[in-house]
Amino acid sequence: MDPELEAFVPFLPETDWTDPPAARKTYAELAASRPAPDLAGLEIEDRTVPGDPAVPVRIYRPHRARGAVVWLRGGGLIMGDLETEHPWAARIADSADAVVISVDYRAAPEHRFPAALDDAYAVLTWTAEHAAALGIDPERIAVAGHSAGAGLAAAVALRARDEQGPPIRFQLLNEAGLDDRQETWSARHFTATPWLDRDKIAQAWQHYLGPRPATPYAAPARAGDLSGLPPAYVATSEFDPNRDEGIAYALRLLQAGVPVELHQYPGTFHGSQAILSAAVSQRQNADLAAALRRALAE
Repeated sequence: MDPELEAFVPFLPETDWTDPPAARKTYAELAASRPAPDLAGLEIEDRTVPGDPAVPVRIYRPHRARGAVVWLRGGGLIMGDLETEHPWAARIADSADAVVISVDYRAAPEHRFPAALDDAYAVLTWTAEHAAALGIDPERIAVAGHSAGAGLAAAVALRARDEQGPPIRFQLLNEAGLDDRQETWSARHFTATPWLDRDKIAQAWQHYLGPRPATPYAAPARAGDLSGLPPAYVATSEFDPNRDEGIAYALRLLQAGVPVELHQYPGTFHGSQAILSAAVSQRQNADLAAALRRALAE
């Protein structure tokens, strides 16, 4: 493990994903302890996307933006909100020069699949329909997310392709949770890795799916056909149970004719790029922002 990251491992809080309310409390406390982002140059607005139900969003507008990113938070589909995601979303908007629409999708187990996907897709559709008011080009919209949110972003891209929905310029999948089956080498062997391990992933999928079988819109790795999807940026971390499913999905996208940029960061663990003082985290965050900036500016 990268020594700059390893020094923080003893200070990571223990979370019990069998108890979602307790996990949410711990997650919120951890998010609140992170350094505040620089908000200079950003206009920030809370809105509600109409629907049944309506979806809360927080919009971050840098002055130079031409495109938009529908941003989907991590948190195992059970944790997080607009406040916990605020540091991530603000930094992405500032560094990628893009309008970021952070989506407060409904969380499991109170709201199981397809609630989160429906919310994310509704926000994508709203963003495309209101591009002029947002000051963006409707042809420059990306879907992006971290962890469970990256899995949602992949699912949104699949659904938009299948339903001839709004055009998506780019999909960014950071440490994505894509496969409920947990059959890859990393999913089977990483049983005690920092922050995320095999047991927690199993609990998250159980909360999200309940008794229902997974479909490709729940677990995009199950999709048989990946052709016709937007170009992708896929990032994985070495000591992450999600690692191999992310790499496998990137390779399948390539084999289906989809342009892909794949980054595998050595010495890292799931979510470690939140440790901003580490050089490898700075590189991960800069690469992510650069990928969005390139995709939305071309």
